[in-house]
Amino acid sequence: MAIEKMDLTTTNDDILVVNNLKKYYPLSKFTIKKDPVSVRAVDDISFTIKRGTTMGLVGESGCGKTTVGRTILRLHEVTDGQVIFDGKDLAKVPRRKLRKMRPQMQMIFQDPYSSLSPRLPVGEIIGEAVKEHNIVPKSKYRSYILKVMRDCGLQPQYYYRYPHEFSGGQRQRISIARAVALNPKFIICDEPLSALDVSIQSQIINLMKDLQEQHGYTYLFISHDLSVVEYISDTIGVMYLGSMMEMGDKKKVFANPMHPYSKALLSAVPVSDPDVKMNRIVLKGDIPSPINPPSGCKFRTRCPYAMPICAEKAPVFKEYEENHKVACHLYSQD
Repeated sequence: MAIEKMDLTTTNDDILVVNNLKKYYPLSKFTIKKDPVSVRAVDDISFTIKRGTTMGLVGESGCGKTTVGRTILRLHEVTDGQVIFDGKDLAKVPRRKLRKMRPQMQMIFQDPYSSLSPRLPVGEIIGEAVKEHNIVPKSKYRSYILKVMRDCGLQPQYYYRYPHEFSGGQRQRISIARAVALNPKFIICDEPLSALDVSIQSQIINLMKDLQEQHGYTYLFISHDLSVVEYISDTIGVMYLGSMMEMGDKKKVFANPMHPYSKALLSAVPVSDPDVKMNRIVLKGDIPSPINPPSGCKFRTRCPYAMPICAEKAPVFKEYEENHKVACHLYSQD
């Protein structure tokens, strides 16, 4: 995907600037071909998140959403590009200094059970990193953990209980408490609701919004549920096969989706009114392999509006209206 180089001059409002980020996974160390064969999990994407806001990142399973989050935090090393967090390029920060920055950047994982140690009680799960990074003095440690638990809807008597004693929603509250206990500036939420019942999802999403209002957290909210993303997000990015297809303010993307892929995704969102007729757009064909993506536009093999130029040249990811970008040959490329 052809993407114009972004201006890396950040403002005080920008907490994260991702510029031409790539994450490739080599399939083997040796290959007969001149160029090594790699899985292009994240292929040249750029976006900015302002402080105290939420960016939703959506797309089909396997499009690279989770890899984006993990690469930003350097849980996976950056193949190419820049991740500017609070004015520092995380891809170039030495590991010793990166460790000191870890409390500022946290992640809430998709499966709350597998992400919690079964051998530790709740108090230790939440407070383990608090001790490691000396967030509070030892004399205030227990009262601080109990306060974090209360803020996340966890009762004080849960302090000595173990993860297997809780429901899925309570486990996710524990995961959230573990993340916010470090007083982070930025939290990546990797599909935090997908393992929960619908009735519990609303409680967790309201908890996250309340915590954001109280503490000014910035979220990157990764999800495939567009109805949830519409509720919590300020801006939205739509990914397909490792590339960003469309990005903009939530209201603009939902009211006027410009990319055919975005239109197909939004057509699948359920409508509560039974009298409204759904105009579902069904995409034909399978998602291509990230090892050998299609030439030109990656979406062309499934796009109902594909043209010859789509196979010849990758569209430019550019802004067509204020705070609304798209990569598609249906629009002017000049």
